[in-house]
Amino acid sequence: MKKLMMMVVAALMATVNANAQFEAGTFSLQPIVGCGAATITNADNIDIAGKELKNQFTVSAMTGVEAEYQISGNISVAAGLNYTLQGTGWENYTKGGIKYKDPRMELGYVKIPLVVNCYVAKGLAIKAGVQFGFMTEAKMIMRNEFKEDRRDVTIDYSVDYKDDFEKFDLSIPFGVSYQFNNPFVIDARYQLGLTKLNKESGNGIKDLKNGVFMITFGYKFAL
Repeated sequence: MKKLMMMVVAALMATVNANAQFEAGTFSLQPIVGCGAATITNADNIDIAGKELKNQFTVSAMTGVEAEYQISGNISVAAGLNYTLQGTGWENYTKGGIKYKDPRMELGYVKIPLVVNCYVAKGLAIKAGVQFGFMTEAKMIMRNEFKEDRRDVTIDYSVDYKDDFEKFDLSIPFGVSYQFNNPFVIDARYQLGLTKLNKESGNGIKDLKNGVFMITFGYKFAL
């Protein structure tokens, strides 16, 4: 039994080592999850319930998968498919005895990133590319708290704004990643939005664009 256990451990170690080394001409697959911070540029001073508020970063989240082809020892190309929740938030405020808490615009996208990875050191890559996003949801979320007949009242609002936004979003992802000796990968990437979000602009309405910083964790294995 002891010898069998040692053989199993040795086989598992060999598999991990093999998965940690990706040579030219090989494919790999990487399920990923992550979180970060997102904002919408030019979304400050928007009138919310009769008050102009400055916008701020809000929490973003992502899950998906990425396939990579190793062209050479230093260069690879990767294509992904993921779902991302992003948007922007605004500061809390009180007006007329009503507390407006955590007002935010929440946007959901199915995204297809295409990136080129340049490995500058063992496991360390810098990357850049292009990303296509397709909106699935857009809603304004806010919680109102106030007193009525000496009772505490809380009302959660969720208003659909999808018809007011463009359904397609083009962005440039760039960043760095590091693959450990085991198949785990950490990736830090910024997504710079190029196309405007709002269908209508001008007459004092600015073009709104996405900006997302995301840190992801992946498990990379050879195909």
